[in-house]
Order: sequence, then structure tokens, then C-alpha cells
Amino acid sequence: MNDKEQRQFKTSIVVTGMTCATCSRMVERSLGKVEGVRFAAVNLATETAFVVSDREIPKEELVQAVEKAGYSVSEERAEDLEKTRYLKTKKNLALSWLVTAPLMTLMVFHMVGQHVPLYHPLEFFGGALAIFWAGRDSIKGAWIALSHFHANMDVLVVSGSVAAWATAAFAFAGFPVVSFGAVGAMIMALHITGRYIESRLRDKASKEIRALLSIQAREARVLDGEGHEIMIPIEAVKEGMTLLVKPGERLPSDGELLDGTTSVDESMITGESLPVTKNAGDGVTGGSLNLTGAVRIRATRVGEDSFLAQMVSLIQEAQGAKVPIQAFADRVTNYFVPGVATLALVSGVFWYFQAGRLSPFLDGAARFRPWATSLRDPLSLSIFAFITTIVIACPCALGLATPMALITGTGAASKKGLIIRNAEAIQTARDVTVAVLDKTGTITEGKPTVVETNLSPEALAAVASLEAFSNHPLAKAIAAASDERLPVTDLEEITGEGVRGKVAGTTWFVGRPEDASKYDAHLALGRTVVEVRHDDSVTGFVAVEDPLREDAIEGIRRLSEMGISCVMATGDNEKTALAVAARVGIAEVRAGVRPDGKLDLVRNLQARGGKVLMTGDGMNDAAALKGADIGVAIGSGTDLAIDSADIVIVKGGISRLADAVAISRKTFTVIRQNLFWAFAYNVIAIPLAMGALLHPVIAEGAMAFSSISVILNSMRVK
Repeated sequence: MNDKEQRQFKTSIVVTGMTCATCSRMVERSLGKVEGVRFAAVNLATETAFVVSDREIPKEELVQAVEKAGYSVSEERAEDLEKTRYLKTKKNLALSWLVTAPLMTLMVFHMVGQHVPLYHPLEFFGGALAIFWAGRDSIKGAWIALSHFHANMDVLVVSGSVAAWATAAFAFAGFPVVSFGAVGAMIMALHITGRYIESRLRDKASKEIRALLSIQAREARVLDGEGHEIMIPIEAVKEGMTLLVKPGERLPSDGELLDGTTSVDESMITGESLPVTKNAGDGVTGGSLNLTGAVRIRATRVGEDSFLAQMVSLIQEAQGAKVPIQAFADRVTNYFVPGVATLALVSGVFWYFQAGRLSPFLDGAARFRPWATSLRDPLSLSIFAFITTIVIACPCALGLATPMALITGTGAASKKGLIIRNAEAIQTARDVTVAVLDKTGTITEGKPTVVETNLSPEALAAVASLEAFSNHPLAKAIAAASDERLPVTDLEEITGEGVRGKVAGTTWFVGRPEDASKYDAHLALGRTVVEVRHDDSVTGFVAVEDPLREDAIEGIRRLSEMGISCVMATGDNEKTALAVAARVGIAEVRAGVRPDGKLDLVRNLQARGGKVLMTGDGMNDAAALKGADIGVAIGSGTDLAIDSADIVIVKGGISRLADAVAISRKTFTVIRQNLFWAFAYNVIAIPLAMGALLHPVIAEGAMAFSSISVILNSMRVK
């Protein structure tokens, strides 16, 4: 991979004015034309655009691209915009029904033969107020689309309501046409009602992200050089500052506990319900709640580098991504609105010329439908069919089907302490048949300790000095076995073998034993044995033990119940690997595997025809994580943004892996259900509307319900 491929710039912006999938697609297309943009995804549900580029693009260029498509970029947070829009929609909703309800009452009297004085003037002016004032945002959305030579959901609604209101204008002017002015007002009122309910439900579905944002402390108590307390805004906290956190307060930043002991509630971040005890030297996470003691912490990561900021960023990135199944829905919606407009015109023309011949058909249908139209006049019936057809179609449900499910799915995952970074994993997870699990740090805790050694204190000091230069968990355990440090030269780390170097002028090697059978007693206990050679002669050994994660046995059992077979892949000795595998219930073990060998293993398993999920620590296993169909990194605050992984487990182990697969499968199932019902609704409803078998009011109500039902179904992912 060259430097250009590795270098990526990611930008998120808030886009306003979008109302349906066509709008978001137009913005996406415009952003994609900006020089340097490699990928652009616009999420209708969250009103955000996510851009990946190979150069740092000034925000002004992205704003121009959005405005070129007819929409705007806001500096406000998406949740603040949602609140403003909600309040505005609430006012428009009240006005529309304040006008529409009396009009519909008068229309009922008019339809049963009770002449209402001034009905046509009331219908004309009242309909105009409901459509052109209460529905002005929809009219603006329709104008934006038409002025940029495309059509969206607003175009259909406005066309239907204005066409219905126009009949009231003709009737008011004295033309012999049946008036649908009240119906036009009802269409707009129902549309605004649907938007209002949709806004409330979308707000509820995305509450997990807002909850993460809300737990960030607003201020921090900083200690100056003399120990005085100073309250500063959270934005002013810098790395290295000493912060005082009292009981009941949230930790203002990621840091290291300098002294004292306390219990910390990390449930909002990791999903763990039990408080975690923290001692001096332990790392703490910003946003978690300090429960018991007043403590001092040293800020280590602040702002965008903090764990919480990275977590929110990754979740929002996943929510703005697309799954392959959405491509089909996008292709359909691309032609949907123009197609519906054409069908509406065709139905109008058809009934204008065929009304007389098909009157018996309408009379027969009226016996089964209480809402059947009694219209037989060609012009009125033509307008009736046109309005109903153009109102019944609903690309909005198609546009919300995928992003709403992703919002609830990724939000539910975040509450479990895991992040689905790549939306494609949601679709791929349903076909996973094999899970390849690294041992150290995945099945085990990754915090090994030295349990036995036959080295002299001098030899152990030399070995610890060598291992102090390595980040491998085993090396850290051995380095901690001696406090003495000796000068090291000619250090060489041999991948998959060990480390070699000179200490006090003599050569030492620490690593894989030449003859592992000599250590069978230790290996049978699941320990890892590291052999020490001095000037090419075996000097002794160090036995290291890494305890199992407490959820390893349960997690592997759950994966097996899901139909996923588990394979342990480790660079450790075969006997050690088999001992650990037997304790957790894994039958297939690949021991002595180097990092590049794990990638070969993944490819061999893929060649059998199944989908492979690889789980590792995200560093030595990077190639295998990238090569697997789904890569899962067992992460922490220090390595959260692991680029090689599709899913990052923030807290916990194998059981979280089972949670991730379960949520992914559930989310994809809901996406399929949403798309099916959105398509089925239109396939059934449009022919009925073209056949003049639906009333426009029922059509608008059904259209609004289809969008709301998609959102409600998406919330089932929780």
C-alpha cells in the first residue's frame, strides 16, 4: 500500500434542508465531484455528510458542493437543529390542523348534500393558508429539487396538495368542477403530522449518541503549582494538567490516577454495570463517574484524542456509512419520483377518456369500499386519480429503511461496549461460519505474569533489560520481573521467534524454545515458556501464565450456538495452546503460527467457502484482521481507532463478540424487513391509486404511516 492510499482525511458536516432519499443522493453526488474526495455518504436520518478524501479539503469547498445541490450546511450540532426543526414543525402542525379540521367537517356536510354558505371561499382561502403557510417548508423543499432538475418527496406532496387546492380555486371562480380544496389541506396536514412523528421517533432512535455526548464534563477543576483549584472550561484542558475530581463528578478527560483509590462507574461508556476500582497508576476514562474518593488525575488525552470523542466519531461514521443492500434501494429511488409523476399523469389522462366506459367498475367496487368515490364526471375523476397516485407513493420509507436501522443498531452496540466501524459488517455477519481467535489478549486477558523461573537474579536482570524494549504482552511481563536495568546494544526483534541483543558485551536471546518437550509440565498447565540462551547456550527459562478472560467460556459457547465454529490461532507452543483451548471449549487449534501465517489461515478457511471472522489485538494481527471477511479488535482506550478492524470491542472479550454478531444479524434482518415493506407498500398502493380505488386522504395517511412504521421497526434492534 502506498502513502497516498494510507493517507486519509475524514470530515463530517451537518446538512440542512433534506427531506427524502433523493435529496441525500443529490448532496452525495455533488460532494463526490469535489477534487480529492474518494468516498461520500450522506445520511438522511442523521442529516450528516461523511467525506473521505486523499487531501485536506477546506470546509468552504464542501459547503459550496452542498449548496450547489440546493441545500445548506449548518455550524450547529445535528441534535440542536433537530430540536429547532421539531419546535417549528410543532407550530406548523397546530396551524395546519386548526385550519384543516373545520374544512374537513364542512366538506362532510357538503358531500351529504347539506349546502354550506361560503364553502368554496372558505375552502379556497383556508386551503391556501394550510398549504402555502403551514406547508411552506415542503414547498421550499420542492422548489429546491425542481430548480436543480430533480424531484423529491416534497415534489409529490406539494404537487398533490396544490393540484387539489387548484380545484377549489376553479370552483370558487365558477368553473363546473368538483372541489378538492379541503383534501389538499388534509394532504398537507397529514404530511406535516408524519414529519412531526418521524422527527420525534428519529430523535428517540439516536438518543444513545446524544447520551454519550451529554456525559462529557463541561468544566474541569485544575490544580496549579501551589495546589490551588481553578475551574476552567473542558475545552481549555491540556495534556499533562493535574485535575482534581471529587465524588459524584464526571472525569473531565482521559488520564492516569496519581494517588488514592476510588470506584468509577463506566457503564455509559463500556456497558459494564458494576463499578470499577481504580488505584494509583491506573488509567481512567473521561466521561465516567467518580463514585467514592476525591482523586487527582493527570490528563493524558484531551479533545478529539479522548476515548469518548473517538468513540462518538466512530459511531457517527458507522451510522453514516452504507451497506451493500442499500445500493438496490438507491437505484430504485433514483427513478422513483419521476416514475410516479408519469404514472399519475397517465392515470389522470386514462380516467378522463375512460370514465364513462368504466363507471360499472367503480360502481361494483363501491360496494366493498366505504371510501369509494361517487365521482363520474371525467374531469373530476381524472383529477381525483392524479392526486391520489401522486400522493400515495413514498420514497421516504425507502430512504429511511437502511439508515434508521443502522442508527439503532450502532447505538445499541455502543451501549454494549462495542463499536461497529464498518457498516458492511452488518450484512456480512449473517454468513459468518468460522471465528478465528487469537489467544493472548483475546481468549486470555493479555496481562500475563511470571509464575516460575530458574534464572539467577543477574540473568533475570539481563533478560528483563532486553524485554523492556518490546511491547509484546509476554515481554512486558518478563520486564516487570526485575527492577534492575542493564545497558543493551545490538537489539534485534525476530518476528515470531523472540528478541536478541548484547548485555554487558555478551549475547542473549529470549524467545521460542528449541525443544519445547523439556517444558511439558508447564505447557500442560497452559503456561507459556520462554527460553533464555546466553552465548548460544541454554541458561534457563521463564514460565508465564496469562489468565483466561472471565467471559471466554461463555462467549465461545454462545458463538457455537450461533452456528459459528471457533479456531484458536496463536504463536504459542502447541501444548500450551491445546491446554487453553480445552479449558474454553475450542476443538480446532493452530499453534506456532506467525503473524503472516494467521493471514494464510484466514485465506485457507475462506477457500472452503465460508465467511471468516478474525479476532485479535489489532497490532500483530492487523494483516489477518484486514484479510478476514470481518475483523474484530479487542480494544481499549489506547487503541480504539484501530484501522484494520471492522468492529472494535471497547470492554470485555468473546461474549462481546457474540453480542456484536447478534446485533449485526438483527440489524440486517430489520433492514431487509424495512425494504420489503417499503417496496411492498408501493407495489400494492400505486395500482390501487391509479385505478381510482383509494381516496387521497387515505393515500396521504398510508404514505405517512409507511415512513413511521419503518422507524418503529428499526427501533426493534434494541
